[in-house]
Amino acid sequence: MLGSGSARADALIDNVRGETLDKQGEVVHFTGMLIDRQGRIVKLLHEGDERPQILDWRTDMHGRIVIPGMIDAHGHVMELGFRDLSLDLSDTGSLAEAQAKIARFAKEHPDRPWILGGGWNQERWGLGRFPTAAELDKTVSDRPVWLMRADGHAGWANSRALAAAGVTAKTKAPSGGRIETGAGGVPAGVFVDAATNLIEKAVPKPSPLDYDAAFLQAQKHLLSDGITATADMGTTLEDWMAYRRAGDRGALRIRIMSYAHGVDTATLIAGPRPTPWLYQDRLKAGGIKLYADGALGSRGAWLKQPYADASGETGIQLLSDDQLLNLMSRGAMDDFQIAVHAIGDRANQQVLDAIDVLSETYDGDRRWRIEHAQIVDPADLPKFKRHGIIASMQPTHATSDMNMAEARLGEARLKGAYAWRTMLDMGVPLAFGSDYPVEDPDPFVGWAVAFTRQNAAGEPAGGWRPQEKVSRIEAWRAFTLGAAYAGFAEEEFGTLAPGLKADFLIVDRDPLEATPKELRNTKVLETWIGGQRVWKRD
Repeated sequence: MLGSGSARADALIDNVRGETLDKQGEVVHFTGMLIDRQGRIVKLLHEGDERPQILDWRTDMHGRIVIPGMIDAHGHVMELGFRDLSLDLSDTGSLAEAQAKIARFAKEHPDRPWILGGGWNQERWGLGRFPTAAELDKTVSDRPVWLMRADGHAGWANSRALAAAGVTAKTKAPSGGRIETGAGGVPAGVFVDAATNLIEKAVPKPSPLDYDAAFLQAQKHLLSDGITATADMGTTLEDWMAYRRAGDRGALRIRIMSYAHGVDTATLIAGPRPTPWLYQDRLKAGGIKLYADGALGSRGAWLKQPYADASGETGIQLLSDDQLLNLMSRGAMDDFQIAVHAIGDRANQQVLDAIDVLSETYDGDRRWRIEHAQIVDPADLPKFKRHGIIASMQPTHATSDMNMAEARLGEARLKGAYAWRTMLDMGVPLAFGSDYPVEDPDPFVGWAVAFTRQNAAGEPAGGWRPQEKVSRIEAWRAFTLGAAYAGFAEEEFGTLAPGLKADFLIVDRDPLEATPKELRNTKVLETWIGGQRVWKRD
């Protein structure tokens, strides 16, 4: 029976094999869950506990496995939706395969004025260089083509796109960007980081209807993967309005923790300070996303020493020290949480040093975030602990990048690379995500990678740099409690416990007993948010 101080339960999810984590990260088993009309958990029930007789409704789950909803601490909601609805090259294993897929897509969509998409990765193709406009012209020459690299930090254009954007050999790369060139300084077709804007300005802008369709597609994709809440890193005004339209129509199911694309966008979206939770705690603008550098795959990550495979190149510094301090200060002044993308060791040092300076003025529970924190000088690692900086990391980046990272960095700089175990041992708050659509958003794949450091083929034996593995439970925590904490949402969701939202999954296997391969193949059968089923597998 419920204690006199408990809220009245209105619903019962019963006959489950429930598994969750308490706030200390210990596994809790339960067989039933009482929920109130606000979609919050009243009590977890155990074998032999009395069940209330008077309820609005009761569901018998017939002994199926229930776990908390998974949280992606770093994703790009609208990019996922647009990627799903456009040309996706993420499954191509060679340039020839990509060219064939591009040609098929163009043939199937003759009315599209531009062919748009992304997901290509020259490292996966074994190309050893960037692709060229000429190679794209061989597949599509009748209209512009613009395709973003898998990491979103480089784009590939054909000659029609170059002409539409007015880009020639006389075009200068903007600060924070690079134009890959060929003979005579002619643009070769690939644009890195800020230089992508040279082409982007000519690309037709999606309509509000396009945004709405992309959002619904992304939401369906994420819910089917068992993601009940996500941080949206780099929300634009157009993205935000799509979320608001979905909320106004009652079509917003997933929970979105929005980090605006820069300070000015945050001001447009939220005004002078973060918004409250909107639409029954489905949407909140609480943070600002900034960029310190680019990505490792496009050699835009800012390094302390030159790339091992590109003598003289150290990557791209996107903001000066003063610019970074100014932007972080402007956001922190209005109580926005600051999340900064930093991949290279020099970029991470820059952000850590900025937080050192700002913490003298902006005290209290700030939860500064460094997104990716992929390559960190071991000498800089202790700085994360000093100010409780959250390391927002993506397990699947390690297995996708391992061969490329070794080539780009050399052995010496791998000591602080993808250093999950070291971070945890130092007491650094860890939040896991996928960086979708750069990687597959499936959290069960990321969970398996986190404690094996192996790819889908089980390679390498024993795991890549196995000393940085975390345990199965620690990885689960980083995808739930850790990711919620990283978004100031630990009082709303992140586990299944009294007072928190009833966000949970019904899955086809026990993730705590599954082998890594079995865990990767976990199927979500149903997704529930706030005590309501929002997705069911056909």
